[in-house]
Amino acid sequence: MKQGLMLGPPGPQRVVPQWQKSKGCLIVTAALELSANQVTHFYSKKKNTKEMIRMLELLIDRYADRRTLFLSWDAASWHVSKKLKQRIKEHNETAVGANLPRVEIAPLPAGAQFLNVIESVFSGMARSIIHNSDYPSVEDTRAAIDQYFSDRNQQFRESPKRAGKRIWGEERVPSTFCDSNNCKDPRWR
Repeated sequence: MKQGLMLGPPGPQRVVPQWQKSKGCLIVTAALELSANQVTHFYSKKKNTKEMIRMLELLIDRYADRRTLFLSWDAASWHVSKKLKQRIKEHNETAVGANLPRVEIAPLPAGAQFLNVIESVFSGMARSIIHNSDYPSVEDTRAAIDQYFSDRNQQFRESPKRAGKRIWGEERVPSTFCDSNNCKDPRWR
């Protein structure tokens, strides 16, 4: 059970036990494409370089019609690893001949994860479907996350100029790049 705000009738208050048996672990690996505001995501067993390379390959396939992909992320060890940089270098050496986009890295400064725009999307997702929840299993949680991102992507495909106010109105700041945005929820630093 996760705590959170809940609108309910007067009477007994909902209690979230301090100690609970785990139902499982879930790591969402995601990327936010800024020009169309589309989220690409999958589930990982670990946060590591192998999963970042997997995301890189997925993005190259998804955006094969583009000339260049710019990846911007924080200074987490799996984002700045030698193995990932080597894979990007190998890809770029053959990209033009294979008619695939080049990949460029635009890293955020160390200690500035609050500038990472996808943190705002994660914050909105957490507020909409994780906080105040009690999913019976990891699979049910995955289904809720998949539905959230599917609905969010569809809304932005249909109305690319509007941020939308259905279930994604809970982002801390608009999911656009701006120097003054603090995208990461300060409670989770």
